[in-house]
Amino acid sequence: MRRVLVAEDETVIREFIVINLKRGGYETVEAENGEEAMRIFNEQGGNFDIAILDIMMPGSMDGLSVCKEIRKRSNKIGIIMLTARTQEMDKVSGLMLGADDYITKPFSPSELVARVDSLNRRVEMLESGMRAVPNDEEITLGEFTLNIRRRMLLKNGVPIELTQVEFQIMEFFFTHPGVALSRTDILNRVWGDAFFGEEKIVDVNIRRLRIKIEDEPSSPRYIITVWGIGYKWAVN
Repeated sequence: MRRVLVAEDETVIREFIVINLKRGGYETVEAENGEEAMRIFNEQGGNFDIAILDIMMPGSMDGLSVCKEIRKRSNKIGIIMLTARTQEMDKVSGLMLGADDYITKPFSPSELVARVDSLNRRVEMLESGMRAVPNDEEITLGEFTLNIRRRMLLKNGVPIELTQVEFQIMEFFFTHPGVALSRTDILNRVWGDAFFGEEKIVDVNIRRLRIKIEDEPSSPRYIITVWGIGYKWAVN
């Protein structure tokens, strides 16, 4: 059974999340604040598949701080941030720190479970290596090599740490080099066609990828913006 860490200081919301996830077949562990979430995460050896973190939590660790610390320890765990509609910059901050998705309050049980199910499928794919291409396949484009089986990206032989979402975006680029991919294309490929959120999640992840792979992120050579469409991997 998939394990989900739920960190939310508002009891009613936390119980709402836990009840609906249990109905969806998930095992849940609750935390009332960021400090408790990190204590539980560390005590249980990070044995969680997904973490749901409220951005605004009292104490010395809010959801963004917890996201950052968890991501330092694991690139495999799926992270969903809970935000209010007025926390626009916090959404971006969470994604830049390594979150995979965000849910805006208020949300319905169906949206919650659908988003967790979608992220869970990506986690399972990451662990099993079930791909449409042979498990031993490597794709090399210039100085970059994408190893599908090991789910690694190397630049001039040096590994670049990627989250599962970043890896899937890179795999989409590498299997379609030079092709302009729309934000909708990327959303459907990585997040699935049941995604409830906004297309800006693609832009934030592209920004994060550019920071990791480009020599000058502000003047990208590899992930190029195609105005009016989306992005493409430049073929030099």
